[in-house]
Amino acid sequence: MTYYDKNALKLSHEYLKKHINNDDICVDATMGRGRDTLLLCNLAREVYAFDIQEEALSSTKRLLEENGITNAHLILDSHHNLKSYVKSAKCVVFNLGFLPGGDHSIFSHSDTSIKAIEAALDIIPPDGFVSICSYYGGDTGFEERDNLLAFLAGLDSKKYTVMLHSFYNRPNCPPLFIVIEKNH
Repeated sequence: MTYYDKNALKLSHEYLKKHINNDDICVDATMGRGRDTLLLCNLAREVYAFDIQEEALSSTKRLLEENGITNAHLILDSHHNLKSYVKSAKCVVFNLGFLPGGDHSIFSHSDTSIKAIEAALDIIPPDGFVSICSYYGGDTGFEERDNLLAFLAGLDSKKYTVMLHSFYNRPNCPPLFIVIEKNH
């Protein structure tokens, strides 16, 4: 396998395709424009997707309708409240940063993102996982990235396996792809 034509999002999608079955329930914790929600809907039985922006919900709803998707629950709420809606899921997917093509003054923050990841770790079963793409470039995401990496380094290695994928020699703050697997 070569990686010259890969990026964090492509790695995330490859991982999702290998590990999700059509009887799984999944969560898109940051629905954005709906591309991950659409992928998850095509792989899983049921998908819960969250965002705090009406624009994201509308964009995602339109994309799902255009593709005839009916197995998604679109929720206008913060991802850190996901346990209020979902009790168990095979995976929880995060894209941390800001809405593509949206208002860059609205972006994810480490305090709520880490709470959401903690909630995700509570609802996934053994062999479940959390997928994170961290878009930390620009003037908004370095603090979130640093706090996230510190949090992940502190997770109990007996309970979780954390894998960090970084395109270290690429310019312009290439996004990080992180997988947290819940051990048996």
